[in-house]
Amino acid sequence: MPARYKSRQRALQVLFQCDIRSIDAPEGVRAYYDSLYLEEGDEVPEQDSFMEALVEGTQASLAACDELIGKHSANWRIERMPLVDRNILRLGIHEMLGLGTPPAVVIDQAIALARRFSGEESVPFINGVLDAVRREQLANQREAPRQASGED
Repeated sequence: MPARYKSRQRALQVLFQCDIRSIDAPEGVRAYYDSLYLEEGDEVPEQDSFMEALVEGTQASLAACDELIGKHSANWRIERMPLVDRNILRLGIHEMLGLGTPPAVVIDQAIALARRFSGEESVPFINGVLDAVRREQLANQREAPRQASGED
């Protein structure tokens, strides 16, 4: 797994806590570090700035992420999805669209997170939704130059 997998894993854990406890990103990140500090004794945990950026960015773009999830998950309302699955999707969409991480990397990492924290039955669902978002983004990128040049 790439070095940033651990950061994505931590981000998923924080997003899950934010979702279940209805807290914001800074409070979720602070709670994450506090729990590490308590578990590891006197040693201050190392800061993970990539994880923090993922959590803050994902929460900041929650409405847009949820809209895309709803659009590409036929017959599934976001509030009915397992918490882990919807947070894997939110994280993946934010990273793909907000941070510009290559879609293949995002999808691969999301599938790895699903296998670890959700279950095999979630893998095709998460793959399908993220791939649909990727295809839509690709179509939008192809259309943008045509519209800018006046072609139609």
